Amino acid sequence: MSDLNSQNLPQPEVISGPYPIQFKGHAWAAWLLKLIGWKVDFQGLPGLQGIAIVYPHTSNWDFLTAMLCKWTIGLPVHFWGKDSLFKYPLFGRWLKWIGGLPIDRSSSRGVVGAMTEVFAEHQRAGKFLWLGLSPEGTRKKTEGWRSGFYQLAVATNLPLAVVRFDYGNKVLKFEGFIKLTGNVEVDYACLQKMYEGVEGFHIDQAAPIRPLPTKEVKK
Repeated sequence: MSDLNSQNLPQPEVISGPYPIQFKGHAWAAWLLKLIGWKVDFQGLPGLQGIAIVYPHTSNWDFLTAMLCKWTIGLPVHFWGKDSLFKYPLFGRWLKWIGGLPIDRSSSRGVVGAMTEVFAEHQRAGKFLWLGLSPEGTRKKTEGWRSGFYQLAVATNLPLAVVRFDYGNKVLKFEGFIKLTGNVEVDYACLQKMYEGVEGFHIDQAAPIRPLPTKEVKK
């Protein structure tokens, strides 16, 4: 991408700390995380609602490590899943327990539209809701990032947490919080800088930080 700063284009708003939303983690999770050599760099959240993107996602191990990190800091982050998965009694309860949020993919509003309304309901009620997403949408190598997180962040104008899943340094780091501009080129240039140097479990499987080509985009 070109040097977009030199074009005097609006840049993503950086939300500086201190961050008022804090949590109490679990000692057992912190102990296990330390045992496997990992740590979490987390200083709190800037508000009650927001979206967190965690990158890169290249291995099945990511889920287990991410859950340990989540419990270590006590962060009640949610992730979305097909509502049909939640219809199985035991499995559905387990999914909700670990943070799963059922989304009706057949909705006329689409996944992004449905989730936008969920966020709006939580904002009106002053309730906590942070959604964690993998922008690649899969651990397999792709040609870029899916559009769902971006459309949702722009539609809601909520803070976007940029989370580095760095196997090179064995740290899950909340690099910062930004609000996107809606200019895809500008926003992705910012994300590229914030994720610079991060290494996944399989280094060669990390998707390039760019939107998927239109014909490949899936929400």
